[in-house]
Amino acid sequence: MLKVTADSKIDVDNCPVRQVLAKVSGKWQVLIVLALRDGALRFGQIKREIGDVTQRVLTENLRNLERDGYLTREVVPGPPIEVHYELTDLGMELKELQKAMVVWADRNHPVVRDNRAAYDQRQT
Repeated sequence: MLKVTADSKIDVDNCPVRQVLAKVSGKWQVLIVLALRDGALRFGQIKREIGDVTQRVLTENLRNLERDGYLTREVVPGPPIEVHYELTDLGMELKELQKAMVVWADRNHPVVRDNRAAYDQRQT
C-alpha cells in the first residue's frame, strides 16, 4: 500500500498520490478528459460538451492537463486560427481509469442519493 500520510510540507510535495491525484481527480479534469474521449476537439466544442464550465476555469484546467502531459494543444494557422486539444497516450490511459469511475458513479448514484436522504432524515 502506498503511503498517503504526510507529516510535513516536504512529505506533501514528494507524495506521488497527492501530486498526481490533485491534478486529475477534480470534476473539471475528469469532464475534460471524458469530453476528449473520441478525439481532438476545439475549445468551444469542449466547452459545449461540458456545458456549465466558465471560459476561465476551462482554460486553466486545459493548461494544467497539458502541463502534466495528459493532452496536447495544437494551433492550426488560419484564418481563422484553430486550436485543437487531444489526449496523449498518458491521457488515454487516464481516460480508461476515469471511465470506470464514471460508470461506477452512474450505477451507484441511486444508492448514494438514498443514503444521503436517510442520513439527512436522521439528522433532523
